[in-house]
Amino acid sequence: MLSWDDIDSKPEQKAKEPQPVPGALQSEQQAVTEPSANYQVESASSAPASTAAQEEGATASSASASSAVEAARAAVNDLDPAPGLEELEMGAARIEVDEKRIINCRADLNQLVPFKYDWAWQKYLDGCANHWMPQEVNMNKDVSMWKDPDGLTEDERRIVEYSLGYFSTADSLVANNLVLAIYRHITNPECRQYILRQSFEEAIHTHAYQYCVESLGMDEGEVFNMYREVPSVAKKAAWSLSHTQSIGDPNFKTGTPEADQELLRNLIAFYAVTEGIFFYCGFTQILSMGRRNKMTGVAEQFQYILRDESMHLNFGIDVINQIKLENPHLWTDAFQQEVTQMILEGMELEVAYARDTMPRGVLGMNAAMMEEYLHFIANRRLSQLGLKEQFPGAQNPFPWMSEIMDLRKEKNFFETRVIEYQTGGALQW
Repeated sequence: MLSWDDIDSKPEQKAKEPQPVPGALQSEQQAVTEPSANYQVESASSAPASTAAQEEGATASSASASSAVEAARAAVNDLDPAPGLEELEMGAARIEVDEKRIINCRADLNQLVPFKYDWAWQKYLDGCANHWMPQEVNMNKDVSMWKDPDGLTEDERRIVEYSLGYFSTADSLVANNLVLAIYRHITNPECRQYILRQSFEEAIHTHAYQYCVESLGMDEGEVFNMYREVPSVAKKAAWSLSHTQSIGDPNFKTGTPEADQELLRNLIAFYAVTEGIFFYCGFTQILSMGRRNKMTGVAEQFQYILRDESMHLNFGIDVINQIKLENPHLWTDAFQQEVTQMILEGMELEVAYARDTMPRGVLGMNAAMMEEYLHFIANRRLSQLGLKEQFPGAQNPFPWMSEIMDLRKEKNFFETRVIEYQTGGALQW
């Protein structure tokens, strides 16, 4: 195993290279280092020599350690902190609130306070307060129902399989976009704090889907690869991925109107469409199943996930609108038309998914009702972004969804304390 001494660039600190052995002595050295077939155990008389060798080795080891410590001290004494701070362009000044911005901010990102966007910090606290883990949900009843040939209809099984197939990878796609793309370009520490929390929640969601798949004894390869095999699932995943490729490039940088609009496209694609539209058909189907006392464990986990996703959506909408407020030149008429088109594309993809998962009426709903519901949701997303609704008069055909998350009160959803799945925060030492 290499030590720092082995890779130190200072010539005087490198270990000396072994010198060539003269030909006359080479055979003697081989005789010592290469034991013969008649090798015998050392006699007691050789013990003093062995002890001396050990003492010599210990001395050499001590000298080497001392040399390493001296090298470390020298490196620390010579350390210049300036190069690591150059990119901040702030010198030793402390951060002022007005210097903070969502994107293209040159202030020190390591200084969390003072807060400028209290809503971002509050969402982080709300997310932490609503922590949950998949194993807390009892899946015994679901396992019995899934294994029972008469437990679910063919259409109900199709819904469970497609929901787990899409969501099992969708949350991974969202997490990858957050970690590999979004986090680098959001230049506000309290917003970054929430992004870190959201990333962890996406991991919990992926864990939850895996826990459901494993508990039910489903074909894991089939379910997790569905986003590359089933067209209605694959198209949604492909649409999301197409909006993360540009800003995921390590060479991508914000700072120009074109680059900043590309970042906005990504935020709208993932927050307003992927999490704000693509999730709603599957969630409505699974939660409707839970209301009928079927697959209650899966439904309970989906309920917790939906509440998390509501927070993700609201955070994303706030970030998008804040960027618009700070950079009004980005929100051109042409770009607004493009964003409207993105919302409508997402809605059409989700309608196609609804038709594929519900070829017949099931669970008190059908594809036509789901299409109306998605019109209602698309209107909501457009309105949240300050755009014109495209489906006047669209209504929610599933009013019972308000029991879980009222779409017209999303901004206030977490103002009340959610106690159903909060966990204790006190540590026992």
